[in-house]
Amino acid sequence: MAQPDFVPVVAADRVRASYRLPPAGRWEQDRPAEVLSLRHPLGPRFGSTGPDLGFGLKLAKLVASRAVLGDGEQLDDAIVGCFACGSRRASVHHRGPVVHDMEWAFTLWGFMPGAPASLVAFRAPLFAGAAHDYDRQRAIADRVRQGAFRLAPSEVASALGDWQRLLLAGT
Repeated sequence: MAQPDFVPVVAADRVRASYRLPPAGRWEQDRPAEVLSLRHPLGPRFGSTGPDLGFGLKLAKLVASRAVLGDGEQLDDAIVGCFACGSRRASVHHRGPVVHDMEWAFTLWGFMPGAPASLVAFRAPLFAGAAHDYDRQRAIADRVRQGAFRLAPSEVASALGDWQRLLLAGT
């Protein structure tokens, strides 16, 4: 409703012209490390994304209660190293982690009973200090061959006699 002419208006109450912003300039996606494609970048140390990874850590701790450690190995190192592998397996299957992913990882790295001594000797320096070193955790996950992610925990257990087919032994 319009204000009648006979009502006095204070200068502060008068309608003022609005400030007009200039039109937006051209924008380009050119910042360093900008992700230009719709796909997640792949390669060493990039990690794997997935939903509810915190629950995967809980599952890794649950499975770790059955783990068999070698001389000088720490349970925390085994948990985070196997969690990195198990969560990567879950992301390969495009889902959140389940207990089978963690059992797969603990079996793959020989933390379940009956692991070959050569695998235990191979994993010991890899897992040493992994609980406090993210790069070491990523290196552990990057050692798993791509074909191994599709195997069931029981298939991994039966293939541990030739564990070099499942893990990259080089640097």
